Amino acid sequence: MKIFMTGGTGFVGSHLTEKLVGSGHSVTLLTRSVRAGKRLPAGAEFLEGDPVKAGPWQEKVLEHDAVINLAGASIFTVWTAKNRQMILDSRVLTTRNIVDALADASGRNIALISGSAVGYYGGRKDDMVLNEQSPPGNDFLTEVSLNWEGEAHRAENFGVRVVITRFGIVLGKGGGAFEKMLPAFKKCLGSSLGSGKQWFSWIHLEDLCNIIAFLLERNIAGPFNCTAPHPVTNKELTHTLADVLGCPVFMPPVPGFMLKALLGEFGDVVLKGQRVVPRRLLDEGFQFQFATLREALEDLTVK
Repeated sequence: MKIFMTGGTGFVGSHLTEKLVGSGHSVTLLTRSVRAGKRLPAGAEFLEGDPVKAGPWQEKVLEHDAVINLAGASIFTVWTAKNRQMILDSRVLTTRNIVDALADASGRNIALISGSAVGYYGGRKDDMVLNEQSPPGNDFLTEVSLNWEGEAHRAENFGVRVVITRFGIVLGKGGGAFEKMLPAFKKCLGSSLGSGKQWFSWIHLEDLCNIIAFLLERNIAGPFNCTAPHPVTNKELTHTLADVLGCPVFMPPVPGFMLKALLGEFGDVVLKGQRVVPRRLLDEGFQFQFATLREALEDLTVK
């Protein structure tokens, strides 16, 4: 299968590329600039182009059997007006340009696997279990997700099979949330955030890549929660990671007001979270390699 990918040089995309080419697929990675010396695995190649802008790169999209859209600026920052616009535009404009490039896809049997996030469900302070049929929330990340997914769904008008992948917090070596947490916990300085009761919906990087490969190969469409089947509270996360590292938790929880003072509106996201489960993946028979947090963290802390 020939696959076109945005966000392919990022934390998730680079691991996914390795998995796809290792399975015999060829991958074209859209990138703003091809840096000299940047090595790719056999079976992958770069295509230069800015995904948030229309350009000649769009002419190449229909030469592929599937598109995987992972592009998006990090949300782990202070949400100034400029950063909020960057978070929104990097997702919505990229997806819009991809879908515009698919306008002549009728009869070609092309799939679009487009990223989204569990932020779709909004920040929740309750224990409600959320599946793919649960309603959206009412905050900035919900707004981003609704616009992001809405652009992807336009491709259905062209006969494209559209799959929406709502990512949880991705845990993996070499990047993401895990690498940000690890230094403090290794020094026994880890602690819960706020009340610690907020839900943390996570996914091991290996399972996430397997999920995308799984969705590529099956004639299914619509939204899929890409989270492990056992979400945990922030307090459970804190104590499990500390236990796996052999470093007891003795630091007091970080007060919520301090997080909000440091992170602004994003601090509110950290203090809420969502209890999300991957009901559709389980119904489709997907087998998780790392279903529990302890399994995932034990794997990630092995040297």
